[in-house]
Amino acid sequence: MNKFKIMVVNGPNMNLLGTREPEIYGSDTLASIEKRLSQCAQDHALDIDFRQSNHEGELVTWIQEAGQSFSGIIINPAAYTHTSVAILDALKACQIPVIELHLSNPYARERFRRRSLISPVATGVICGFGAYGYELALTTMANLVKD
Repeated sequence: MNKFKIMVVNGPNMNLLGTREPEIYGSDTLASIEKRLSQCAQDHALDIDFRQSNHEGELVTWIQEAGQSFSGIIINPAAYTHTSVAILDALKACQIPVIELHLSNPYARERFRRRSLISPVATGVICGFGAYGYELALTTMANLVKD
């Protein structure tokens, strides 16, 4: 049986999880999230490729790669959510399911965070559930790609 491959992409400053504004983003580190998500992937018979970059161009390259050889993409674009037309265009070209993910609820925060350039091309959006949102996203993605 071939496993479905899911790329999990994390944008800028996500490498600072656990120390950066824990009152907003929680105390989980990106490494602890990846560890739990790897177990979740096994439970759903998925392979995940978990990545993080602070560089927009690298994120775009990874998204293009996902469109060529992955079954779906889960993306936490972080600050690029509100600014990156390049990421939007790369996701448009993917033609695979895309789940936009945020640890916090951007609608309960500053006004500028309520506008996402990514949401119009996402299959769905998960936000406000902290690190658990990654598991929700992967479980949802498992259902999307297996249907």
